[in-house]
Amino acid sequence: MASDRTKHLKRLRRLHRSARGWSVRAGLLTGATAILVPYSGLGLPDAFWAAGAGGSIAIAVWRWIDFRAFRALPVPPEPDPALAGSVAREKLVGLVQRLPAGRNAIAEFDRQRESFKLRGLSVAEPWRRLDRAATMLSGLIGRLGPAAEAAVLDATVAERQLRDLAQRCASVERTMRLGPAGDALRPAHQALAEQLEQGVTAYEQFVTAAASCVAEDSAAVGNLTDATAFLRGVAEGLADLRTPQGTPRPQTA
Repeated sequence: MASDRTKHLKRLRRLHRSARGWSVRAGLLTGATAILVPYSGLGLPDAFWAAGAGGSIAIAVWRWIDFRAFRALPVPPEPDPALAGSVAREKLVGLVQRLPAGRNAIAEFDRQRESFKLRGLSVAEPWRRLDRAATMLSGLIGRLGPAAEAAVLDATVAERQLRDLAQRCASVERTMRLGPAGDALRPAHQALAEQLEQGVTAYEQFVTAAASCVAEDSAAVGNLTDATAFLRGVAEGLADLRTPQGTPRPQTA
């Protein structure tokens, strides 16, 4: 998508070409009129030549006025590369999402990009497991029925919190690699990693129970209820990690 500055400069060049073009036409027609009228006398064809010359001169004058007026306008500044890239990406994403299966393709691309950022970190494996479980759950949601909507909502909230926890754990681990000063962060990193492992395990158990429900296992409903309660408890624990000390957390019904 062209920027405002690019559009402004293109229009300025277009006006300049138009003004020069009409100036050339006016000069040719005026010269032809000046030669032909004295040569053959003033007749009906010569009137057309004269009219064409006069009209071309008028249009050329208007074009030059338009060009000079537009040239006097301030040229838009160069767009910020980061902002321009973000806008271009949003437009591309919007275009792709309108295509068949485009939304799934964008989601898969985002997952792969996030996985690449975590490559080499200890959270890479829990993140991969969470991705796999979330993909499996997305294929089961349409078959679970309306009775499982609340459980799926809890799973969605837990997934979002687990991804946030993984990003925080990754940030701490990257800081630990800066030097000896990062050793003080090891206990915090260990606690975050344990929370992440527990949460991902609970999420996987929930997905397994959901798959059992789809398979119409006799014990599936009870397992899904237990897995949902466990997952909800993990999500509440993750929310407590983000709540400042002394701030009451809203109670859930």
